[in-house]
Amino acid sequence: MLEAKPEARKLGWAVVGCGWVARDYVIPALQEARNARLVALCDSDAEALIRIQADGAVRHTALGSVLADRNVEAVYIATPNHLHAAMTEACAAAGKHVLCEKPMAVTPQEALRMVVACQRGRVHYATAFDQRHHAAHRRLRTLVKEGVLGTVTQARIHYACWLPADWTPSNWRIDPEQAGGGAMIDLAPHGLDLLEMVLGDEWQSLTAMTQRRVHGYPVDDGAVLMGQFKSGTLGLLQVAYNCPDAYPRRTLELIGTRARALAYKTMGQTPGGSLSLTDARSGEETWIHLSPDEDRSPFLHQLESFSACVLDGRPQPFSPERDVRLVGLLSRANHSGRAFPPCH
Repeated sequence: MLEAKPEARKLGWAVVGCGWVARDYVIPALQEARNARLVALCDSDAEALIRIQADGAVRHTALGSVLADRNVEAVYIATPNHLHAAMTEACAAAGKHVLCEKPMAVTPQEALRMVVACQRGRVHYATAFDQRHHAAHRRLRTLVKEGVLGTVTQARIHYACWLPADWTPSNWRIDPEQAGGGAMIDLAPHGLDLLEMVLGDEWQSLTAMTQRRVHGYPVDDGAVLMGQFKSGTLGLLQVAYNCPDAYPRRTLELIGTRARALAYKTMGQTPGGSLSLTDARSGEETWIHLSPDEDRSPFLHQLESFSACVLDGRPQPFSPERDVRLVGLLSRANHSGRAFPPCH
């Protein structure tokens, strides 16, 4: 008689902060994950909790009750930025692993506090850079590593959207106290992380220019960041809240001596988009095929990867100290940037 195989263990998760990213992407990914399960939800807005479809998940309006739940082993923090540090410290003290939305923190000092707390609590920490988990970006990293592009001389990202003040009834992303900034602190962390991941390189310097050009809110609605990697590659990031959504606005381009790589509509929360290579000699453009099994939700891949490291007792692939460095890099660039007054 054959014995039934024991069911693979699934890591118990709570999602704290149930805004649109959690509702539309994180929660569905946890419900689909092979090695994770959704145990609890937490948001100060009780009505928001009711609207979420998540059978079996216990709903809380206070973090303390989540941390007291023994079934919760890991917490996905998706709250406004100014709450990240204190919530991570509380989770770590309760022995809960933490996957925290970007930016990791508003300041490098807060980010360092988070790392120390997780080390003291002997729990895993990672920043939720979902875009590094997109299939096209993972394939692009392989192409760079294999030398298909030759020497990469420049890397460019355009990642933008249209975000008016009334985008949501409570738009904390344009509140300097809750967000710590505007388009730059919200969108640039993805590009900073993604280019390091794709290039297998590290930013050495970064400067920024910010603007308040279209929207009248008290934070920047656009920014350009320029820097250099340790290898000598130049990097350029264009991020904005003032770019109409109808425009091409999600592009990653790597210029190499053998080929140019162009990823279009791959930056964002969903799978899909396209990845092509243009040969440096012939100018011929070829398209890189991604199979359906490979091109899954980046959130799903991210949550399964984090959970696997916890369950297997392996360190996360990117150290939290690296994320602190990126927060410091962005913070210094932000303070050096020149903000223009809004036009009316």
